[in-house]
Amino acid sequence: MVPAPFRELIAAKYSPRLFITNAPSEQCLHIYPQEEWSALQDKVRTLPRMDRNVRIFMRRVMASAVEGGLDKQGRILIPAAHRQDVGINGEVVVVGQIEKVEVWDKALWDKVTDLTKIDLEAYEEALSNFGL
Repeated sequence: MVPAPFRELIAAKYSPRLFITNAPSEQCLHIYPQEEWSALQDKVRTLPRMDRNVRIFMRRVMASAVEGGLDKQGRILIPAAHRQDVGINGEVVVVGQIEKVEVWDKALWDKVTDLTKIDLEAYEEALSNFGL
């Protein structure tokens, strides 16, 4: 189920078409509104196809894209292959990320966001360098 605030934002700002992809390097899914997906495609078209990292990105993200949309109850059908690829087995966490939404298996989300596993000093320094 996509949380109501995300559904409202999508309805107000975007067309109803959504694209579900694997994340480039994390074990989660990304859901893009059509307009953001088109912008990402335009950006990728400008990248050098001979670059190995671009090819990996295209194979991991672009090739995994499937179109979907929200049903009347605010749900989006995530294909079984996508759920299996990122280890979604039950409860999920839906996280807004400005131009997209991330979908994580809850157990994995809890693990990757555990502050006891993060070098907080390095993290805070990096954020400070970005002006955050």
